[in-house]
Amino acid sequence: MERAEFPFLGYGAGLRRPHYAEVAGGRPRMDWFEIVSENFMVAGGPALKTLERVRANYPVVMHGVSLSIGSTDPLDRDYLRQLAELARRIEPAWISDHLCWTGAAGRNLHDLMPMPFTEETVAYTAGRLRTAQDILGRRIAIENVSSYLTYTASSMAEWEFVAAVADAADCAILLDINNIYVNAFNHRFDPYAYVDAIPRERVVQFHLAGHSDYGTYLLDSHDHPICDGVWELFDYAVGRFGEASTLIEWDDRIPPFATLAAAADESRSRARAVLSRRVRSRAEGATR
Repeated sequence: MERAEFPFLGYGAGLRRPHYAEVAGGRPRMDWFEIVSENFMVAGGPALKTLERVRANYPVVMHGVSLSIGSTDPLDRDYLRQLAELARRIEPAWISDHLCWTGAAGRNLHDLMPMPFTEETVAYTAGRLRTAQDILGRRIAIENVSSYLTYTASSMAEWEFVAAVADAADCAILLDINNIYVNAFNHRFDPYAYVDAIPRERVVQFHLAGHSDYGTYLLDSHDHPICDGVWELFDYAVGRFGEASTLIEWDDRIPPFATLAAAADESRSRARAVLSRRVRSRAEGATR
């Protein structure tokens, strides 16, 4: 995989219904938008018309929640064909989804469920990803998910699993920094070791979001500002992977659009500061 297949878009936000009119009609300052693919997989209607207006002015990434790549159900080829049709219509920069399962026996749980981290699961999931990519006619990015349980069958760490699936499927990685932070707290591991273990060449996008702190566990709720710990982990990830397209997620208690714009600006400022420090450090080292 060549990282150049996924162009750097800058610093963006999720396109959510409360902001449709402002984004489609006012062209506010934002580098790009990410949509939830399933919200627009329709033949027509006002939502799709809004998306087309947004796409005329901004790059768009399609981010799905129903691929269910880890399910024991057969791949939903009708879903993939509809996804491909939406992609033909709006020409997104790329398509992404989650490394999880969302249903079984034909029922959708409407949640992103974790998988056991085993070699068998790696081979199974990677094979399904390769098939999905063939149907879509493009390479996709997979996202690490938040989790609140572990499987006794797991034989590898989460970061080893994510890297192994991406390598076997030859796909890209959407690295969700908040999910790493949440899982590190919930399962008591070092989030920086997680970032260190992910292959540089496959990371094409970052997600940043807020979470809810319930004391004994963190919940990936996407309804709070980004906390200091997540920002610090983002700084570290930029230091390891360099600048990648960065997206602010906010899906509940959605604030005014200006709040998302400010968070996107902060992600840009922090990334540029990290990279500037790295350049200065290299220059100082070269003159010694």
